[in-house]
Amino acid sequence: MTIAIGDQIPDLTVKTTQNEALELRNLKGKALVLYFYPKDNTPGCTTQGQAFRDAYPQFQTANAEILGVSRESIRSHQNFINKHEFPFDLISDPDEELCNAMDVIKEKNMYGRKYMGIVRSTFIFDKDGKLRHEIRNVKVKGHVDEVLALVESLD
Repeated sequence: MTIAIGDQIPDLTVKTTQNEALELRNLKGKALVLYFYPKDNTPGCTTQGQAFRDAYPQFQTANAEILGVSRESIRSHQNFINKHEFPFDLISDPDEELCNAMDVIKEKNMYGRKYMGIVRSTFIFDKDGKLRHEIRNVKVKGHVDEVLALVESLD
């Protein structure tokens, strides 16, 4: 089942770089930007993370929190955060539980080799935990500005 606009955030407990376990359903009260990216410390993923980092004060002003998600380990995520000074947590999803709930694992093709990987996607939940916007097949350039405008348009 694919998540749809108006659905509640999945009822999952995830591992983050700050908390051993975070219950997503407990993230109500603020808007939530949940962005999925393929791999730590790769060019596109680094650029995207840095753009969210640089706009973080505006997201905070808009009463929104940001969480990045990939299949990388907590250790890899912590190194990624430290290297680029991200002010937000990253979720480690090696078992793809959250990735599958959000339907972001798809077949990819690189240099003729097919594999299953995360398709860069962003989901915006309102303060009540309802999915209000989804952006799939994200292009990094200009993406954070688009996400911020959508967050600022929430009631």
